[in-house]
Amino acid sequence: MIKTIYFIAGFTVCSIYFCLSCQSNKSTTYTDKSFENYLSYQYRKDQYTGGVKLVPIITNYGVFKVWTKQVGNNPKKKVLLLHGGPGSTHEIFECFDAFFPQEHIEYIYYDQLESFYSDQPNNPQLWSIPRYVDEIEQLRIALGLEPDNFILLGHSWGAILAMEYALKYQKNLKGLILCNMMSSMKLYNKYAHKVVAKDLQYEFNIEDEKIIKNKLDEQEYDLFLNKLYTAHILRKPIENWPDPAIRAFTHINDKLYIYMQGSSDIGVEGKAYLKNWDIQRFLARIKVPTLVVGAKYDMMDPEHLRWMSKVMGNGQFLYCPNGSDCPMYDDQEIFFNGIIQFINELK
Repeated sequence: MIKTIYFIAGFTVCSIYFCLSCQSNKSTTYTDKSFENYLSYQYRKDQYTGGVKLVPIITNYGVFKVWTKQVGNNPKKKVLLLHGGPGSTHEIFECFDAFFPQEHIEYIYYDQLESFYSDQPNNPQLWSIPRYVDEIEQLRIALGLEPDNFILLGHSWGAILAMEYALKYQKNLKGLILCNMMSSMKLYNKYAHKVVAKDLQYEFNIEDEKIIKNKLDEQEYDLFLNKLYTAHILRKPIENWPDPAIRAFTHINDKLYIYMQGSSDIGVEGKAYLKNWDIQRFLARIKVPTLVVGAKYDMMDPEHLRWMSKVMGNGQFLYCPNGSDCPMYDDQEIFFNGIIQFINELK
């Protein structure tokens, strides 16, 4: 739920996919097994945009467009990616380019309304979970995603939306993947303050109250933020982070983020929209096959995520022992092997 790191790649995906296909001996599970058809745009008729579509979303305050990009063709495996934030972008998922094409998994990048590539009406009346869930359903219909192929993957804030979508529309889903998000803000705050913040407090001898209330002086904040992000967000020294991850900071919609989450880097603040969000008691209603992803060094308690997978009617748990809030970067092998296996085993 914190400001996760997002980035944009500036290369041509098709040429990379071709190279990756030469390294893979695996074949797809759908009727037409040629890799050429996975790459072909003739089935989608969007060859002039490289898979990019601006999809109109109807709201009570007007019609706005959200940015999407479909990669590959697979009529049985279509993964819609829900980014975190709130107010971040699809860019955190760009590393999927190195893994999903080899498995012939179709995936869809998507910037939620108010995020960088989509329309930004700057209207707080649109900043609510039910409205975003309705946006996902409108997007599903527009892109032709159906119960026999629609897999929803949410990361951080995106996993909140994925859970809420499943509670309302799980009949439309083939599978659900929830990455790095607990089911209760109260429990998230407790873990973030008592475990993560305490560790940093002892290291820097900073008063706990100053951390929780985001009242650090400039020097304290620089030390704290650097340690927080390299220990719990993406476990690499800042100077070794991928350049796109660094640039992604400029794409975060701070107004939306602060409204929903608050300005603190630890937990959800008292007046934030998400402060009281809690769906623990409803998790058992989710019966669709679900993979819950947790990581040892995340801001989210991995044991709570393990519990979530057991409470759900058809849940599995994937643990990333070297990962943090972005295990797609700092525990890639475990993360992608687990997710790909889950997708390939869906019936």
